[in-house]
This record gives sequence, structure tokens and C-alpha cells, in this order.
Amino acid sequence: MKSVSRRVSDRHLLKLIKMWLEAPAEEVDDRGRRRRTTRNKDEGRGSPQGSPISPLLANIYMRQFILGWKVLGHERRLDAHIVNYADDFVICCRGSADEAMRVMRSMMLRLRLTVNETKTRLCRVPKESVTFLSYTIGLCHSARTGRSYIGTKPSAKSIDSLKAEIHELTERQWLWTTVEDRVAKLNRMLLGWSNYFCLGPVSPAYRAIDRYTRHRLRQWLRGKHKVQSRGTTRFPDARLHDEFGLIRLCDRPRSFPWAKG
Repeated sequence: MKSVSRRVSDRHLLKLIKMWLEAPAEEVDDRGRRRRTTRNKDEGRGSPQGSPISPLLANIYMRQFILGWKVLGHERRLDAHIVNYADDFVICCRGSADEAMRVMRSMMLRLRLTVNETKTRLCRVPKESVTFLSYTIGLCHSARTGRSYIGTKPSAKSIDSLKAEIHELTERQWLWTTVEDRVAKLNRMLLGWSNYFCLGPVSPAYRAIDRYTRHRLRQWLRGKHKVQSRGTTRFPDARLHDEFGLIRLCDRPRSFPWAKG
């Protein structure tokens, strides 16, 4: 709250934020039982995860760590640069990873911030790859020249998550809706996903998503029209795209700015 009060002067708003931070949180245990906890109020620290204001609050207290990293000279001394989004961050350096990890833990301890040990590790690129903000950073290969380079691509987890959402949108419970409605929702989801994942060699991921989307939409159409066959004759790829309007992600990279460079 001290960090927030340096930026917000309205006492009514500060009181509201404090009440929100101390409000009980409902959690579900491994057995599916719901229980309410007041951990934030009891310990006087922490903020609810997944709420709209959490990234803003995370940026406020992470700013202390990032400024301290620079002011204390760790960035210059270790040639280690922090890249963060809210409370997720990576420290990029060469040959000083062990020292950077030690200093980071020491600073976090002084700031009373808890390091998530399950997500914290040393990664030596390109021998290893690291996932940050759903992008996998590691060794890539050029499709034209075959040369290797360090680049980014959509992570396997992000692709699996999108497939799960596509599966949910094409389940049998939606057979009562129109094909125009299903395609519109699929297109909206696919466009949003591809607008974010548009850096690096995205074509393999796009092809996998295109194949899965066509398969699921065809399955949905089979159920809706009670087609006993596989549906490839009645609902070929061309019909799904040209008549029903399902977008092709594989066509998108041609319009990306870096594709014209």
C-alpha cells in the first residue's frame, strides 16, 4: 500500500484498494472442496491472483526490484538485463547467470517478495529453451536456408490451450447453433491468438491449428447434419474455408510486416 500511495492520492480509492486486498479469497482444494481464506489480511502481504488489477499492482512492486537492479549497478556489472511483464521476468546475461541468480534472490528477500521456485531456473540458450509469456525462446532453423538461430515460436502449451478452446466451441452441446455462429466464434478466437503469436517461425504452429480446426468443425457438422461418413466428401476443406468462411492461419504470415522486409 505504501507503493500505491506514492502514486494515488485519493484516500477513498486507497481505502477501497486496501479493502479489496484484504477481502477473503475462495479456494478449491485437491478434493474439490471450497474454502475461504484470509491469508492476505493475516500476513499483510500478497494480492489475489487472476484479478484485473493484479498486473498493475505487480508492476508497482516489481519496479522497486528493477530500479534497484540498475541503481545498485548489477545490470552494468553483470551485463544482465531484466525483461518483465507484471511479476514474470527473465534475466538475460552472458557468463554471469549464477551470480545474477544469487543477487536476485538476495534482493527479493530484502523486498519481502517470494520467488516461485517451480518456475525459477537457469537456462542456457541455445542448448536449452525457455518459455516466457507463452513464447518458447531457443534454437530455430530457417526453412529457406536451413541455418540455425536463436528465435521465438509459440509454446507447445499455448497451442494445446488453443486446441482445448477449439474443442470446447465445437462440442455436441452447440449442435443447435448455426454454422455461421460457430465459424464466427472460431475466427474471432483464431485471429486473436495469431495476432499475439506472430513472431518467429509461426507457420508450423499455424498449420497444426488449421488442421485441428478443420477436423473439429467437420466433426461438429457431421453431428449437426447426422452424417455417418467421415464428412470429407460433403464438407471438404475448400467448402469449410470458401463457403463457410473459416479463416486459414497459414495465409496470415504473408501479410506480416516482417514478411515483406
